[in-house]
Amino acid sequence: MSAVSRQDRPAQPADTPAAPPPDGGEAGKFTQGSTLRHVLVMTAAGAIGLVAVFVVDFLSLLYISWLGEPTLTAGVGFATIVLFFATSINIGLMIAVGALVSRALGAREREKARRLAVSGMVQTGVIAGIVGLGSLPFLGPLLALLGAHGEAQDAAMRFLVIALPANIFMGLGMALSGVLRAVGDARRSMYVTLSGGIVTAVADPILILGLGWGVEGAATATALSRLVFLAVGLHGAGRVHGLLARPRLAHVVADLKPMLTIALPAILANVATPVANAFVASVMARFGDEAMAAVAIVDRLVPLCFGVVFALSGAVGPILGQNWGAQRFDRMRRVLRDALSLVVVYVGAAGLALALVRDAVPLLFDVAGTETGRLVAFFCVISGVLWLFNGLLFVANASFNNLGFPLMSTGFNWAKATIGTMPFALAGAHFGGPEGVLVGVTLGAILFGVAGILTAFWTIGALARR
Repeated sequence: MSAVSRQDRPAQPADTPAAPPPDGGEAGKFTQGSTLRHVLVMTAAGAIGLVAVFVVDFLSLLYISWLGEPTLTAGVGFATIVLFFATSINIGLMIAVGALVSRALGAREREKARRLAVSGMVQTGVIAGIVGLGSLPFLGPLLALLGAHGEAQDAAMRFLVIALPANIFMGLGMALSGVLRAVGDARRSMYVTLSGGIVTAVADPILILGLGWGVEGAATATALSRLVFLAVGLHGAGRVHGLLARPRLAHVVADLKPMLTIALPAILANVATPVANAFVASVMARFGDEAMAAVAIVDRLVPLCFGVVFALSGAVGPILGQNWGAQRFDRMRRVLRDALSLVVVYVGAAGLALALVRDAVPLLFDVAGTETGRLVAFFCVISGVLWLFNGLLFVANASFNNLGFPLMSTGFNWAKATIGTMPFALAGAHFGGPEGVLVGVTLGAILFGVAGILTAFWTIGALARR
């Protein structure tokens, strides 16, 4: 079918399955059945795997905090920000692999999907390796730019020298997870991150507390978990689904352009978040190591409590991609509405729960009665509002990346990271100290969350009109 005829074809009625293309391939799983069920199943499976990782990251920092040295906790916080840059690039690559494979499957072109999957794997491995190893010589200046100094900077350096080289394993594992989501195998996609979380959960207390390796133990456990990501992902995508064709250099080169067309804007969009986080951390670092230790705790608390929002943004992408491949615009709108409903219900419940236990969290980290504990408790109170609107933008970005508007995602994320974060954080610091920084960031999130989700619905209408 020509590109023109596919674009001119009217949207299918809600209860009418998309007509099969000439190759007669199998229909995509997400082009049929309840969209809400697909959103819930994919999100739940993704959330279990992600939250497993977030739980062990949380415990890792908890063990470090029990060592009784705020500088170590602050150091891990600085290291986490640097790692987030590498992870954000991996996420952009995963989005591209998942989007391309899901579109091919939605259009019933399985051989094309297999080729794109393996090409994406090779491309991801090269880029993730360059990012991980290429960052090592610049760690000192990067950490200094974030405001790290003294023992906190030393602890961050020791962590990153071990964890960063393992970025190649994480990138490949995440790409494989994207392939599994694209084919609709929520369970095995969950296994990728869940298995790594289990390894870290076992290794962390042994290495950090049992062997007394401290920060180095936490970094070693992180590296081991990423190797497991890769092994489990290869089994699911390659052996179970047979979605990895034999790699060919000519294909890898030819497929680089469509990959980068999605990946570059997605990477730019994702990198905006760690840039914003780094700026906020540099502002908070002005208030001392105790404020930075609070940032480290909040950075581990957020994904643990709001991991479903992270999972949702990854879950709706393949669902939208398959339905776009099948030209089901009616279902695409429903997917966005279902995702919005889930964000509102889940974040409302999680934010309320976190506000209710605000005094218990500082006790858990042994920082009650300190500046660190006061800031952590304050964040617990306002977290629901912040992440409700962050969640709206997450869903909007997933729509942009998978429906051919990746520059929209880039534009919104960078606008939020700059206009919606930097002046708000600086004004908040001036008028309200470290608590003011948190309030300022929340106000910026409200503005861009609403604008993002409204634009996402507009883009689906634009696709239908074409």
